[in-house]
Amino acid sequence: MRIVLCEDHTLVRAGISALLKSFPNVEVAGEAGDGRAGIALVKEKQPDVVLMDIAMPSLNGLQATARLAKECPTIKVVVLSMHSNEEYVLQALRAGASGYLLKEAATSELRTALDTVARGDIYLSPAISRVVIDDYLGRVEISKDPLDKLTPRQKEILQLVVEGNSTRRIAEILHVSAKTVETHRAQLQERLQIFDVPGLVRFAIRVGLISPDI
Repeated sequence: MRIVLCEDHTLVRAGISALLKSFPNVEVAGEAGDGRAGIALVKEKQPDVVLMDIAMPSLNGLQATARLAKECPTIKVVVLSMHSNEEYVLQALRAGASGYLLKEAATSELRTALDTVARGDIYLSPAISRVVIDDYLGRVEISKDPLDKLTPRQKEILQLVVEGNSTRRIAEILHVSAKTVETHRAQLQERLQIFDVPGLVRFAIRVGLISPDI
């Protein structure tokens, strides 16, 4: 089983990587420190499973998971998170994740999660109520995520804006013109009816696009 690991904290990434390498028949094909680099690495390495942290700079794990679900649908994604509340779990499942693993989990649970998603099943940490997955299966089609108002590009720009990047820097990261960035920013603010950066930051934290301590 070939794994790509996406985690922005260097020491945490090193620990998970070492654990993965201790498992029989598991290869760490690559490591990335943010969602944008992770997507590029996954496309290059074509692993079986991606371990994806949620809270990462530039492009968070949920948005990266959604991109991979669309662009690399055969590759399974297991989201790594500190949060066990329903909203984070549902957002991960909506994004296309095949598993949701709490960072506080026992080391043996990581192997169980990998084996479960590799055979095509959904894995949730036992600490997460089964009610969550039943609820998801029952109402996901009618449930509305606040971020659904935005296009994927607008979501990217929103995250980069609330992380403090200038229009020029965002244009460089996304390889588009500054005018294009300004247009997307104006459109996303109009759709959200939020017209100041502090308001955008509060919204991004509330919907899990960024972590409160970013």
